[in-house]
Amino acid sequence: MKTCLTIAGSDPSGGAGIQADLKTFAAHGIYGMSVIVAVVAENTCEVRSIMDVSPAVIRDQMACVFEDIPPDAVKIGMLSQPETMQAVADALALYQPANVVIDPVMLAKDGSALMASEALELFKRGILPHARVFTPNIPEAEVLTGMTIRTEEDMRQAAKILRQEGAQTVLVKGGHLDGAAVDIFDDGVAVHRFEAARIQTKNTHGTGCTLSSAIASNLANGHVPHQAVNRAKAYITDAISHSLDLGKGNGPTHHFYRLYQEGLSWLDK
Repeated sequence: MKTCLTIAGSDPSGGAGIQADLKTFAAHGIYGMSVIVAVVAENTCEVRSIMDVSPAVIRDQMACVFEDIPPDAVKIGMLSQPETMQAVADALALYQPANVVIDPVMLAKDGSALMASEALELFKRGILPHARVFTPNIPEAEVLTGMTIRTEEDMRQAAKILRQEGAQTVLVKGGHLDGAAVDIFDDGVAVHRFEAARIQTKNTHGTGCTLSSAIASNLANGHVPHQAVNRAKAYITDAISHSLDLGKGNGPTHHFYRLYQEGLSWLDK
């Protein structure tokens, strides 16, 4: 069985973070593991508080996984503080995992900051160069590049800059722009454009976490980055289309919709 590791914060409401990642791994027939870097008190409406796990415990969690069950792919989500980031960067440098998907979780749906401003340079120096696939949304890409992104051409330029910063491939997610949902994927050889109809729903809690963990799952299952992104896009579109109207705010996506309908045979399509 293929294995994936998620390094991220927790979400007690189950729609984002570690919980969303583990559900996504399971939906792809993957054995999921986790390194929890922060305990986040959040739900579909708000982020109420964050308690960071100590760097020593993060290092121990990483060692316990890599020394016993080396993952076929790694997904990295929220890294809020420089000390947290340094612990993860040290472990990545030590263990050198091949298939790393990095989702730079900087802002929650309610606008709450999830990455300290002083951690940004360390992120670019110590985390980003390990990315086989890097998945910023437009606000995150703007922070990381210093650009204003308003068009698809801007997205292409941002992806190019982020590859030059060290990521092997970059998926700039265009959900914050008007019109159809268009993402731009730059793998250094070609620039691919993914377009999907915009789904009219408020229930989008954890979509970024779910997409990045789906990409990691597909890399673990042997797909090259372009294929992994394409398959993950189809998965998240289904999950949003059949999202769950739970909670008082932005409800979660349905991580197991295809699995419940078709079993693991859906992975052969």
